[in-house]
Amino acid sequence: MTHPAKLRVALLFGGQSAEHEISILSARNVLAALDPQRFEPVLIGIDRQGRWLRQDAARLLESARDPRLVRIENGPLVSKETVFAHETAAAIDVIFPVLHGTMGEDGTVQGLFELAGIPYVGAGVLGSAIGMDKDVSKRLLRDAGIPIAAFHTLRRERFEADPAATLSQVQDLGLPVFTKPANAGSSIGVRKVSTPADLEAAVRHAFQFDDKVLIEAAVTAREIELAVLGGTPPAVSVAGEIVVRHADGFYSYDAKYLDESGARLELPAHLAPEVLKRAQALAVRTFEVLECEGMARVDLFLEPDGTLRVNEINTLPGFTAISMYPKLWELSGIAPRALVTRLIDLALARSRRRAALRRSAGSPE
Repeated sequence: MTHPAKLRVALLFGGQSAEHEISILSARNVLAALDPQRFEPVLIGIDRQGRWLRQDAARLLESARDPRLVRIENGPLVSKETVFAHETAAAIDVIFPVLHGTMGEDGTVQGLFELAGIPYVGAGVLGSAIGMDKDVSKRLLRDAGIPIAAFHTLRRERFEADPAATLSQVQDLGLPVFTKPANAGSSIGVRKVSTPADLEAAVRHAFQFDDKVLIEAAVTAREIELAVLGGTPPAVSVAGEIVVRHADGFYSYDAKYLDESGARLELPAHLAPEVLKRAQALAVRTFEVLECEGMARVDLFLEPDGTLRVNEINTLPGFTAISMYPKLWELSGIAPRALVTRLIDLALARSRRRAALRRSAGSPE
């Protein structure tokens, strides 16, 4: 009896964003969850110089779980032409981009995969770009009638030309506010500002990571997260809650990854059935409005009066040991191996649908 050949799944991780280390931690867990009966992993790490390097599976699985202690190993250089060749023994069947942040989660590599005609996990070019840009995603949500927190967007050129005048235009938000790079994740570059004297320094800090910065009104609310899995219709998990204990006063990078007691995860979140139902519907609506596919984590604010607001969406959510996306699905009845398999199957199905589309206006054959 012959057995079908295993699908070669390229895990692409690391990258040149500020979330480089978190990507490595996520890749470790995705690798551990790959079904060895169906998939053959091909590990490709992108170092901080942008080089694509083959990585060793055993070394990755044995790596530390502390982001301060992980790195891309100096393995053999990977030829992109080889990765994207369709008819070679080393051809890749599907790519699982475990890349967080810019040049990975923002549509850039997704465009490369589209040009190469290789199936890939997660949102497409448009959904990835929208989801990464907090300014654009919030404007689209607002236009769709989805509640969000009040915000202003600052652009580097205008801010540098007249910082005082620019900051005077955001006074309607009051204090405290959060300053955020428009295109970043894992709370990198985010600061909570409680006094006018601290605002300019916080904005300048955020501009180190992007050319657009959001200033967003602080919301007194519980932080609720839900996981969405693509399909027709998309599936949505139970909800989890982040209870912050860290000195930063919000779910900062340090609270997430460096301080073991920086936050507590309530799994599941203690919500009334009616509130959970509304939160799940809002998560799916957000997923659809922002043109997402495959997977996303949707973060919500639940205010004391029951109002739900969308904080943000993450189109390539973390798969680290503390990450909500796989935890929420496991709590909802989908174990990590089944989840990773389903994500790959969704990628293959989308590729088949796209391949069936007509590419010319001529008469069909």
